[in-house]
Amino acid sequence: MIDWVLSKPFALAFAFLAAVACVRSQCTYWLGRAVRAGLLRAPWAKRLSSQGAAKARDKLERWGWPAIPVSFLTVGFQTAVNLSAGLIGWRWWRYTLAAAPGWAMWGSAYAAGGLAVFAALAQVAQRSPVLAAAVVQTLVVVVLTAIAWGRHRAARRRGAS
Repeated sequence: MIDWVLSKPFALAFAFLAAVACVRSQCTYWLGRAVRAGLLRAPWAKRLSSQGAAKARDKLERWGWPAIPVSFLTVGFQTAVNLSAGLIGWRWWRYTLAAAPGWAMWGSAYAAGGLAVFAALAQVAQRSPVLAAAVVQTLVVVVLTAIAWGRHRAARRRGAS
């Protein structure tokens, strides 16, 4: 599929990838809604009716919407955010309005070269799985270090004030 998308003009690749992001995020959101409604059983479903869940819903309703489109610039975190929006009962129309810019960002990023990066990493993995694992591990360490450094700086600022 990667070759098929990469062989298309940017506009077509963008439209296809944005649609993929739309369908995937909507399915994840509705999975969260199904768990919340009790249609699916999950070990953590009982926590959804707690006072803490109500506070989380209120905070997401008031302040959390930017997390939805921004999450589309990450790998993995977007699924957690989309599922959480369904789990805490975000209104569908509000979730969809917040997610739409994320679909566009995701489609743009992957149509502009994100898929080529994954294709290149897949080729490296075929030739040298150890090298591919080292590249992925290095990226993970860099991202985690950046997060830790940012948290450290934020804690330092809070302590200084």
